[in-house]
Amino acid sequence: MNRRTPPLACSELWSAVMAAAAGRCQCRGTCGKTHAEDGGRCPREHAGYRHRHGGGLVHLVAAPAEPADMLLPDHRKAALPKRELAAWCPDCHQATLATARKAQQAAASLVEPDALFKI
Repeated sequence: MNRRTPPLACSELWSAVMAAAAGRCQCRGTCGKTHAEDGGRCPREHAGYRHRHGGGLVHLVAAPAEPADMLLPDHRKAALPKRELAAWCPDCHQATLATARKAQQAAASLVEPDALFKI
């Protein structure tokens, strides 16, 4: 896959998301980095090279724009309209997903146990 070749599945949707993002990761810090040196937005571009951490080509993915929506089941994520999707580099996507999972686990631990288990 390069700048001209979209992925095999959902290529029209992926192309629309990448066009809206101008081929650049749309993370604005949900990954835990401020991206301050790059105007507050991740500098990684599709089919560009990583300058740090091992190099290699960057392949952007179209995924939910809202971190909480990343936790939806796959069939619900696949049904999201393109306005609710964003372009993510793999590093920002994985870090944002991990942060969303931690937030979900923290919220779940605050929920009271069922009445059946109360002492």
